[in-house]
Amino acid sequence: MEWRLRESMLSTAAHTLVMGVLNVTPDSFSDGGLALDEAAAIARGTEMLRAGADIVDVGGESTRPGADPVDSRDEIERVATVVAELVAAGAIVSIDTMKPSVAAAAVAAGAEIVNDVGGLRDPAMVEVVAGLEVGVVIMHMRGEPRTMQADTTYDDVVEDVAVYLEKRADLAIDGGIDRRRICLDPGIGFGKSHLQNLDLLNNVSRFVDIGFPVLIGASRKAFLGSILDAAGLATGPAERDFATGATVSAAILGGAAAVRVHDVAGALQVARTTDAIVRGQLEGRGIGRT
Repeated sequence: MEWRLRESMLSTAAHTLVMGVLNVTPDSFSDGGLALDEAAAIARGTEMLRAGADIVDVGGESTRPGADPVDSRDEIERVATVVAELVAAGAIVSIDTMKPSVAAAAVAAGAEIVNDVGGLRDPAMVEVVAGLEVGVVIMHMRGEPRTMQADTTYDDVVEDVAVYLEKRADLAIDGGIDRRRICLDPGIGFGKSHLQNLDLLNNVSRFVDIGFPVLIGASRKAFLGSILDAAGLATGPAERDFATGATVSAAILGGAAAVRVHDVAGALQVARTTDAIVRGQLEGRGIGRT
């Protein structure tokens, strides 16, 4: 898969892409407050870049279940300088936002991707992405972060989400977004039950078959906590990186182009190993098949 961004082109020819999560927020479920200060956020993002992240995903508003909305001016203030400094350091940066004004400000600061968990539900976001010619992640989410877990009823969660994403991709293209700039995300943890999240992970190939790069973001999420709790291995969100590694491997086995993670260094070990298993090669050198 190739994914065209504003200035760059990302390819999965060599390996699956790893996107690092950088929450410049006080209330994100796993790492809220750890990078709220600009200097701390820039240092954390630079560390991800040095660890090997292909993309650093900067967000100034928590999207955890029940999260309160943030004013667009506050969100811009949180992320603009961080984006600019990380771009200056050589990072490809995505902006995690549902707000067109925040997306535009982040792109002005150098971001090349808009990661919209709202799935382009705001028509103005389609205009911004099309006009600025940036890459875009279109995600499935029920309702808003405050309400998304209120209704997790689907006829068939895999098919319902796939059809939704197909329609949103068509809407994006009709709105002037180059299809080569589109990436799809089924929204694990966003308006789904624990078992439905597992269904999505078991059927990543269905989303790949739509014909766009697919991003999977399951890092440290609550359904992993439920799995571990049931096994007598109770953990907090920040202790779920080994469990996250299993989802990274499952995503790659299903054909995902990119994975979104908190622990870049650990996920890279999992991703590169799974890539080698799937592709039958190590950094361009064939592995003997005997």
